[in-house]
Amino acid sequence: MLVHSRKTRWAVWALFLVLFLPLFALPLLVVLGASFATHWSGALPSGATLGNFRSATRGDALQALTTSLVTAVTASVLALAVGTWAALAAHALGRRGKALVDTLFVLPVAVPSVVVGLSLLVAFSQPPMLLNGTRWIVILAHTVLVAAFAHQSVSAAVTRLDPAYEQAAASLGARPAYVLWRVRLPLLLPSLTAAAGLCFALSMGELSATMMLYPPDWTTLPVLIYSATDRGALFAGSALAVVLMTATLIALFAVSRVRNRASYR
Repeated sequence: MLVHSRKTRWAVWALFLVLFLPLFALPLLVVLGASFATHWSGALPSGATLGNFRSATRGDALQALTTSLVTAVTASVLALAVGTWAALAAHALGRRGKALVDTLFVLPVAVPSVVVGLSLLVAFSQPPMLLNGTRWIVILAHTVLVAAFAHQSVSAAVTRLDPAYEQAAASLGARPAYVLWRVRLPLLLPSLTAAAGLCFALSMGELSATMMLYPPDWTTLPVLIYSATDRGALFAGSALAVVLMTATLIALFAVSRVRNRASYR
């Protein structure tokens, strides 16, 4: 912390708690409490039950969770592959080329995600690329929306790489493909895992574009949460939200373990 005075540090911590508790902690605690409740009693939920979680972990809810996980993993892998390739290619293009590639990747997140969903709906509703009504258009939308974060994370890491490692490998006769797979990508592994975790978390919570594109047999968990709360089932929706947060946190914890090992290596 850059604040050295004890009184100032206490003031900063007090300001942090004043801002954090009502804006972030309390809403999450209310959702957590509502997931175990059956009705509202005054300002707080009451009536403890596990029935909401029994419904949130079976049937359509379990299928929606599986759909969200498959979509997030697939979109993260695709976004990471495309973003990493673009970051490595842009690094060799010079400043203007890099600026152009960065702009192309940032563009989908510079506009509302609803616009991205509408664009994909219009673009892929006619042959020969007819994806409308399939799961692939949802996965494509998630990939487009999270690829910018993968690209930016890897691009920042590429600029910090010490070229001496690549030059040493090349001077020993290593081919460019060997240098890429055995030198550059291992050095980028901590940034790759961090980008993968970010892409996964963003994809798990994506709603706006998904609402425009998803077919009935590919309903993600955020869509199911929205549907539940829209029809007034707040407690069931809260339980689904807790399941979504738990699944995302578990996946992020696993990614962080991989990232820590990669950083250590």
